[in-house]
Amino acid sequence: MNFAAMNPTSYDAQLEEKRARLEQDFAGYLPPALEVFPSDPTHYRMRAEFRVWHDGDDLYYYMFDNVEKQKVRTDQYLPAGKLINEMMLALMAELRPNQILRKKLFQIDFLSTLSGEILVSLLYHRQLDEAWETEARALKARLTTQFNVNLIGRARKQKIDLDKDFVVETLQVNGRDYQYKQIENSFTQPNAKVAIKMLEWALDVTQNSTGDLLELYCGNGNFSIALAQNFERVLATELAKPSVDAAQYNIRINGIENLQIFRMSAEDFSEAMTTGRQFKRLEGVDLKSYQCNTIFVDPPRAGLDPDTVKLVQSYERILYISCNPDTLRANLDTLKETHRISRFALFDQFPYTHHMECGVLLERR
Repeated sequence: MNFAAMNPTSYDAQLEEKRARLEQDFAGYLPPALEVFPSDPTHYRMRAEFRVWHDGDDLYYYMFDNVEKQKVRTDQYLPAGKLINEMMLALMAELRPNQILRKKLFQIDFLSTLSGEILVSLLYHRQLDEAWETEARALKARLTTQFNVNLIGRARKQKIDLDKDFVVETLQVNGRDYQYKQIENSFTQPNAKVAIKMLEWALDVTQNSTGDLLELYCGNGNFSIALAQNFERVLATELAKPSVDAAQYNIRINGIENLQIFRMSAEDFSEAMTTGRQFKRLEGVDLKSYQCNTIFVDPPRAGLDPDTVKLVQSYERILYISCNPDTLRANLDTLKETHRISRFALFDQFPYTHHMECGVLLERR
């Protein structure tokens, strides 16, 4: 983190630099005009992690400044949501005088929501005992007078949930509320307001779709649940078990009836689709009954592997969300042989950093 860069007055200029760089880097693919979706310049992150420094009786959060190469005391954090900042102050005031709760505490993680729920994880370099749990429950009771809060204690090979290890976010997308179970230590979109813009963009570019949708890397069902309204059916895959469990929960609470999610890697599913190989997790699923004209991918930073690139090329339309423009370009070097970019977007999930989230809709030439 470069703390000097976090200046809200410079946000528009930094976003303009990203826009210009992205347009330049993708000019060779002849995309249409870039659609730019800005972030709030402050209090935009729903997640934050801080190390904890012990200095005699004092105790405080800190982060590491990669430019200055030193730790920076962080009593408040401008990128974090207001709820996290409020909890940071209230929590530290409770921890400082409490010798049991602060003993060998080295990190605190926050996961918050726009809907007002927050999860706090306390990480320790010691095993947690009954005395810790007693104090932690008393702490939760006191914090609950101000916050809708859940607490977790973590140590090596140990996890204590005082209530539950997740929050439920509510995102309003085109006037409709969607609820998402978000589990501690599982991937969630860090910038909730930009996540809403991403969902609305994805709905816009897939409106009037025909047939079914195939989604790879679906996570907790963030996109597939919202996109289900634009397709006859949706078939989605995800490998991480906590994310699959959350996705199944989210399907139920949102009342989505035309979406099926399977726990499989994109690579295995690609093989099943292209070669017909049988997988136990797909028993009873008639893949041939799906008329998937559109495929949606939101891969990790490494992008799509060569086999999956070949798979997505067989679809009329490819909706690709990328957190790494470099690997997106590498994939486009192959995809451009069969598809053209018809929509192109920049979502500023990570202000004051070089990271860019991109969206492209590709249609068969």
